[in-house]
Amino acid sequence: MTDQAFAAIRQAIIDDPDNAGFTAAGLLPLYTAGPDARIAVIGQAPGRKAQDSGIPWNDASGAKLFDWLGVAEERFRDPASFAILPMDFYFPGKGTGGDLPPRRSFAARWHAPLLGLMPRIRLTLLIGGYAQKQYLGRRARPTLTETVRAYRDYLPEYLPLVHPSPLNFRWQARNPWFAAEVIPVLRERVAAALRT
Repeated sequence: MTDQAFAAIRQAIIDDPDNAGFTAAGLLPLYTAGPDARIAVIGQAPGRKAQDSGIPWNDASGAKLFDWLGVAEERFRDPASFAILPMDFYFPGKGTGGDLPPRRSFAARWHAPLLGLMPRIRLTLLIGGYAQKQYLGRRARPTLTETVRAYRDYLPEYLPLVHPSPLNFRWQARNPWFAAEVIPVLRERVAAALRT
């Protein structure tokens, strides 16, 4: 029954007129979800490389994320451990300053039915400002840095993170507290969620 419910949601996403251009191009929604998942990873949207390969977090950002989490890639890709639910399940395209933002209404429409089928989620990682604004709402601080710095205020349900992109090296250099304080807590919380 649960497998059928997941399959029905996936088909509904594929059939949604808002996604018709992607479907016509032969692109499938890029996310991972399973009934036993313990940790939800809410990111921005797949990059071009991930969309083309059909594998989420299939780039240098993914390698850094696995390191931050303290898990092997194989474990990260196990739907009994992690659900990977970006704010949009399709690559939004390129803009002048990088990838375009995820579509505003996408997560609001599709995350809830998927998360409703995953009652064992123990921790939700909010990677980047789009995910943090969607899930924290008014509880989010005025800036991403302030929100990530206040991570303890959102535990045990949520843990906000900066994006692990190699392009964020300047942010990480300016904010050494992230590696010193947040990453150890992240690894502890991930390990605990995967044990329960």
